[in-house]
Amino acid sequence: MELGFFIKGLIVGFLASIPLGPVGVLCIQRTINKGRFSGIISGMGAATVDSFFALVAALGLTYIINFIEEQHFFIQLIGGGVLVFLGIKIFTTNPVKQIRRHRRKKNKLIEDYFSVLFLTLSNPLAVFLFVAAFAGIGMVTSKDSSLKSSLIIAGVFAGAMGWWAILTFFIDLFRKRFRLKQLWWINKIAGVVIIVFGIAAMLSVFID
Repeated sequence: MELGFFIKGLIVGFLASIPLGPVGVLCIQRTINKGRFSGIISGMGAATVDSFFALVAALGLTYIINFIEEQHFFIQLIGGGVLVFLGIKIFTTNPVKQIRRHRRKKNKLIEDYFSVLFLTLSNPLAVFLFVAAFAGIGMVTSKDSSLKSSLIIAGVFAGAMGWWAILTFFIDLFRKRFRLKQLWWINKIAGVVIIVFGIAAMLSVFID
């Protein structure tokens, strides 16, 4: 049954999004500082890239996979640098200004979307997660299987968005309980965590 491909893709997309890496920390920080919609839009950026990686894995686009393998040193180094830059930006951000900008309806949602999209793209090794997942449950399709591939990718996107919607919903429930001093600390902690992720990503390249 063709619907089974969508359901499997849904499960893979949901489970692949659960680990709270730097993107998860960023979405939580934005939800607390700027509201649920900002968190969901940020998550959509990650879900878009996950869907692209899933497409590469599902169609078995070996030339893209080989390119990622060959260039992973520079890609991961750049990705780590992006994380460090983003972490410093969050660390030095004044949460009061973010709240005021949100209240004045000047929140840049497009910026939220593309910043996470490019951040997720800077870690293309995630494509191997989908390669392993699809191979494990027999979902790798041929290039002429357009319907099956479309259902898989749609499922991955829906599953990923489902996770980000759930995460931001529960974070937003407690958002109003935070005071300005707590928001200040959340920015500092989130910034440090993301900086650590970035440094670890760059160091892992040399360790490997």
